[in-house]
Order: sequence, then C-alpha cells, then structure tokens
Amino acid sequence: MKGKVLILSLLVGITFAGEGSDWSYHGENGPEHWGDLKPGYIMCKIGKNQSPVDIKRVVEAELKELEIHYKPGAYAVKNLGKTVKVFYESGSYVVIDGIKFELKQFHFHSPSEHTINGKHYPFEVHLVHADEDGNLAVIGILFKEGKENPVIKEIWKHVPSEPGKEAKLPEKINAYDLLPKDKKYYRYSGSLTTPPCTEGVRWIVMVHKAELSKEQIEKFRKLTGGDTNRPVQPLNARVILIQD
Repeated sequence: MKGKVLILSLLVGITFAGEGSDWSYHGENGPEHWGDLKPGYIMCKIGKNQSPVDIKRVVEAELKELEIHYKPGAYAVKNLGKTVKVFYESGSYVVIDGIKFELKQFHFHSPSEHTINGKHYPFEVHLVHADEDGNLAVIGILFKEGKENPVIKEIWKHVPSEPGKEAKLPEKINAYDLLPKDKKYYRYSGSLTTPPCTEGVRWIVMVHKAELSKEQIEKFRKLTGGDTNRPVQPLNARVILIQD
C-alpha cells in the first residue's frame, strides 16, 4: 500500500509540473538556469534525453495507429501564469506499447516547443497521460495560425485573468476535438519540458497541424507574458520515428 501511495505522490508532482514559482521562462530563473535552481532539477542540466527537440532526423517505421479513447472530461481551467492548464476527469486514455495511459490534463505553450526542421509554430498543446505506475506519455499538437479554434474559444471564455485562479467549465470538453483529423505521428523518448525535466517520457508529436486564430494566440500570450517555450534540446543518440 505504501508503494502505491508513493507512486501516486510522485505522479501528482510530475503530472502537475509547471506550477512551481521557483523557475521561469525568462531571466535569472530561465531555462538555461533550471538545473542549478535546486537538486531536484538536475536533469534539466545533465539529462541526455531531454525535450523538446527539433524534428528533422526522422526514420520511417511501422508504428501502430494510435488507440485514442477520449470522452468529454475537461472540467476546469487554471491560469498558472506560465501556462493555462485544463483538468481532465478519469476515464479517457490512449494505448501505447499495449499500455493504457490515462489523460490527466492538458496545457499550452507559445511559440511551439517542438520545431520542425528548425521552424517554430505559434502554439502547441500538450496532452499529458500517465499509466498506473506513474510512467508518462505526452501527445504534442502543433498549431498554425488560421481559423478560430472552437475548443480553444470555449476554454478562453472561462480562463481567469489572474494567475493562480481556477474556474469550472460549464460543459465538459472533449480533448479529442483538439487533434488533427489525420493522426499520423512522430515518436521519440524524451522528458518533461518543465522542471524537474524528468526523463523516460513517451512523446507522440502529431505530424499534421491544427489551427487557431491570431486573436486566440495573442490572448494566451497576454495571459502568460510572452514566450513560454523551453529551447530545443540536443537529440544526442536518439532517433525520431515517423509512421510510414
């Protein structure tokens, strides 16, 4: 029982990473200093399998279709100052490597954290999942500027303007509606993109882009005070796979 409690405690800390007030995207507590801020953040400095990455060296592989089992479950939104986080109730999951990963929350970055051949996109969504042992899988969706996104529109209507504040969503939102129609994806092994930069994260990055409007991007950037992306990290010996 103690082991289960410990795993749950670690999972809560990892899944909700991003809420700490001791790091920033700018200045003396910015990404280049994360690994020195405290011992628990050391992987941000010495890790060899860090995220995000520039997706350019890819290898075609026979990757299985994603098994996505989402239902409407987004029930609350919180302004964290550094991002906006949407809480998700249990019951929605993906299956990766035969393992069930439950969707816990999703949040946003601008500009994108992952780049494609060195190119940033204006916005990225991270859908954060965990299995029963606390292992993480994140689906990243890159967004290009275009037409208004109805899911983002609904979230933006209710996100508090004051950092630290949380609000209930009047109707539960289905995260599936954020995904592009074509579910082709890249895959690699990486880390959390915020302290403590924990490695061993299964990363799925969608190949095709979703859309949101210029006004929706600007609202998020105003809420979070500008850029909220960690710079891309060295790929080192890793290989990025793409569905053939």
